[in-house]
Amino acid sequence: MKPVDRVRLSVDRQQMQVNILFFGVLKDLVGRSTDSLDLPEGATLADILAHYEGRIPRLRELLPSVAMSVNREYAAPEMRLNANDEVALLPPVSGGTGRAFITREKIDTAGVQERIKHPEDGAAVVFEGIVRNNTRGRRTRYLEYESYEEMALEQMEGLVEQALQQFPVRDAVIVHRLGRLEIGETSVLIVVASAHRGVAFDACRWLIDTLKRTVPIWKKEYFEDGAVWADGEPFPAEIPRAEGTHSEKSASKSPSH
Repeated sequence: MKPVDRVRLSVDRQQMQVNILFFGVLKDLVGRSTDSLDLPEGATLADILAHYEGRIPRLRELLPSVAMSVNREYAAPEMRLNANDEVALLPPVSGGTGRAFITREKIDTAGVQERIKHPEDGAAVVFEGIVRNNTRGRRTRYLEYESYEEMALEQMEGLVEQALQQFPVRDAVIVHRLGRLEIGETSVLIVVASAHRGVAFDACRWLIDTLKRTVPIWKKEYFEDGAVWADGEPFPAEIPRAEGTHSEKSASKSPSH
């Protein structure tokens, strides 16, 4: 493994170190999953983006769809950083604890469904995401899923809590699998229990649609003639994006931080 880069962006101010995580296609572009930067005090996420844009020109093309987090919370480019912050650059997601679980074992759909059901329930709606054998005409051999696990679990748990507030359902569970998945295996399971089927269907549909757009889980598809990271769905508008960094302005205006 290559040694971690330690880049000094300034010699005039006291330095602080932050840790950077990369996922999905960004990990391939950078050539590693983690990095470390020494930054001047008062640096922002935009400074990190500008640094990597300089090293990896193709990153500029991806910025409109890249989100960022600091210490597992989504953040905007102007956010100021502190020493030892954990920063993640997140490509669009392909998309435990409590009601959310991440596993590398086969998902036991029947077992999860049995555990969530109560006598007062009139419906238990189950959604399974299944690995299919083709994508846009290309024969698929298998898939690999990876995740920013701690943040993904927090996001999944938050989605369940939001669903319980937004829909009159009794309970819900999300399970997502990581690692290598073969054709026909379950990648994600959502079970919603409710007294009535209509709201259970609505909550289940909302959960999978929102999960695929917001939770940091990525899918790599392996074909007979190569492998690619699956195109993710755009992050919702309320999640800040990497686009709009100060890097384009740096030639005419020095950063004020």
